[in-house]
Amino acid sequence: MHSIATFIPSPSNGVWHLGPLPLRAYALGIIIGAMMAIWIGERRFTARGGREGLISDVAIWAIPFGIVGARIYHVITDPELYFGDGRNVIDAVKIWQGGLGIWGAIAGGAVGALIACRRYGVSFSSVAGALAPGLLVAQAIGRIGNYFNQELFGKPTTKPWGLEIDAINRPDGYAQFATFHPTFLYELLWNLAAAALLIAIDRKFKLTGDRAFALYVMLYTAGRFWIEQLRIDPVNDLGPFRLNVWTSIVLFVLATAYFVATRNRTRVDEPATPEPAESE
Repeated sequence: MHSIATFIPSPSNGVWHLGPLPLRAYALGIIIGAMMAIWIGERRFTARGGREGLISDVAIWAIPFGIVGARIYHVITDPELYFGDGRNVIDAVKIWQGGLGIWGAIAGGAVGALIACRRYGVSFSSVAGALAPGLLVAQAIGRIGNYFNQELFGKPTTKPWGLEIDAINRPDGYAQFATFHPTFLYELLWNLAAAALLIAIDRKFKLTGDRAFALYVMLYTAGRFWIEQLRIDPVNDLGPFRLNVWTSIVLFVLATAYFVATRNRTRVDEPATPEPAESE
């Protein structure tokens, strides 16, 4: 009689080669996630009278700005990886070697989206509100890349859903443990549940776009707060918490304050947005 595995096995490989071209699971997750965010955003935006295709146009600006912002945040928060004795500063721009920060991605993407909204003559608030649930779905899909890379997992656990991690990928001091909290799965499920909750609340209370986006920040940071504290990967700490925990706390407080302060606002459906002006 064969025993049944009481853990989640990890993939042995996160990169596949199509001839000379490497296909990385992490990059594939980001691409699929971005496509889902655009699709969800398009449906929500056009349902409110917005121009079809506008969200895709905005994404052309938001995605590259988001990638740059994500890399900048990573380098700023982990400078010891790129600066100092024995380090090569050039590695800071080698994005293909990994290292992206979600907070930088959101900030950079917002800058790109703001530029696009001004260019196309559409309210940034309406676009942000349309994209909010899709961003949560995109972040959930992106976490699958962490699973394939055997990274960013949590503390050791013997629970049946513990994630098996190869010895080579275990941090110093954890070599004797084989299974760990699958934080990628916790965040994936949290984000999908938060996306569904955001949509339900938006439909019931007809949130303005800015309030929908504030709710997105509140829901995401609430989950990130407790999930981040399970992780054991080496990061910079600030007092009793990891830096990302502090970031979650600050953003949650700011988003909650904004959400409460704007509680009397009601949504006015956006009229069909104008076609973008032709370049001269």
